[in-house]
Amino acid sequence: MLLEPSSSFPDMPLTLPRLFGWAAQHYGQKVAIREAGQDISYQQLNDLRRQAAKAFFAIGVAHGDRVAIWAPNMAEWIVAAAGLQSVGAILVPLNTRLQEKEAADILSRAGVKVLLTTAEFESAAPSLLKNLDNLHHCILLPQAGASAADESRSWQAFLKLGEQLDDAKFIAAERAVNPHDSADMLFTSGTTGKAKGVLCSHEQNIRVFQSWSAIVGLSADDNYLIINPFFHSFGYKAGWLAAIICGATILPMAKFDKKSVMEAIQRDKVTMLPGAPSLYEMLLADDSRHEYDLSSLRLGVTGAASVPVQLVRDMRDKLGFKTVVTAYGLTESTGVVTICRPDDDAETIASTSGRAIEGVEVKCADPKTGVELERGCEGEVWVRGYNVMQGYFDMPEATAEAITPDAWLKTGDIGVMDAQGYLKITDRLKDMYIMNGENVYPAEVEKALYGLEGVAQVAVIGVPKAPQGEVGMAFIVPKPNSLLDAAAVRDYCAAQLAAYKVPFYTEFVEALPLNASGKVLKTELKKIALEKLGTAST
Repeated sequence: MLLEPSSSFPDMPLTLPRLFGWAAQHYGQKVAIREAGQDISYQQLNDLRRQAAKAFFAIGVAHGDRVAIWAPNMAEWIVAAAGLQSVGAILVPLNTRLQEKEAADILSRAGVKVLLTTAEFESAAPSLLKNLDNLHHCILLPQAGASAADESRSWQAFLKLGEQLDDAKFIAAERAVNPHDSADMLFTSGTTGKAKGVLCSHEQNIRVFQSWSAIVGLSADDNYLIINPFFHSFGYKAGWLAAIICGATILPMAKFDKKSVMEAIQRDKVTMLPGAPSLYEMLLADDSRHEYDLSSLRLGVTGAASVPVQLVRDMRDKLGFKTVVTAYGLTESTGVVTICRPDDDAETIASTSGRAIEGVEVKCADPKTGVELERGCEGEVWVRGYNVMQGYFDMPEATAEAITPDAWLKTGDIGVMDAQGYLKITDRLKDMYIMNGENVYPAEVEKALYGLEGVAQVAVIGVPKAPQGEVGMAFIVPKPNSLLDAAAVRDYCAAQLAAYKVPFYTEFVEALPLNASGKVLKTELKKIALEKLGTAST
């Protein structure tokens, strides 16, 4: 198999602070970020990054400290992330859809020292900052349309804190950042429902997305509309980080809205628009798209769900994309494992997740022995290479369970690989399903539902539904004389969990199908669900 070029920039540095400095030298006055009519050049972005880094250093943020960002996509998100990473701190992005309890759990277990958020999120979680012993500072990022918050904790006041800093000490701290240092900790749930903090290094992030960018063809000529949230690898690493590597112009969008997307494409001549399949399906289904000039669209990258062949064709023929590729990855693989190539045919792009990126091994293995199965046979997808995470934060047993002694990452996904190395994901060992690009782990939802009065047993599965891809369906065995109904289930979940985790369907049953050892047969539930979908309680 031919190796891919790792990057057209062999001199690229392998830490985030050096990368921003390198980009400033290479791209200079080119627009790095355009937001709300304001342009930030690559040189200005690096200056802002250094200003933020000095401010973090001034408030005592040191190498290895954890700093969280809980905010929607915005230019300040990028500046803050690069700034904290420039003094060796570890970025902890928080999902903006988390409930207060979920966010507090992550902040506590990660030992977060500083939180950057907006007044909206802080006011929605008034007790969040209480009882968090490690949290010393809360900085409020600017928010469009929001009234002035506590000025002493504002982003602008924070940036001023580094103005009197001894430059020599800051430069020493910046230069001490090593390519192998942990750059970020993205949280992902597991079969137990307990969120795990995935650690990846500076070098891993940069190398993986050098390779990714080279394959998809991202370049300095691209205007990159980033709707995918920055708290995900898709919006952060395949988003603004990849753009900075290539010198593209970043166009952050805080929230998806079809009209706003089409207006942005026309106004800013957007060329790069990645997203979950549902994003493109919603654009295609909107007849008003003909009122906008979408002809600038060039590159689309999708995944996170099965992709119909017709969608790939429609993206090319109706939306005008010259290049469409699909990919597969997980947080534990620095976001990327396999990817299609731009010259693959529509059926290959739709039916597979491509082949491994350079320097990464992939095999479909017997889950018990790790022995690679013959091509064409279903097995658990195992990955080995420089993209495999450093480990789960403060969870050595979970790390040892996920990564074998000979460095194979057990993904928990079931797949089939063909003779050319193209991978097709067919099932998930961990029962995870994907709604609008968001991973949902049934065990977490089930755990929450067991706290609802009147629930005797519960099992949650994912079922197909357009345009979300998949949604949750809860099968509940109620306790005798229980007055539970679907609305009560929905309201309870909404108070406990992020909105995307709330089951869309609720079905009350007398018993759950069990095997001889008492384990719920979710394969049987899926058959039942397909039969009942037309009449399931909603």
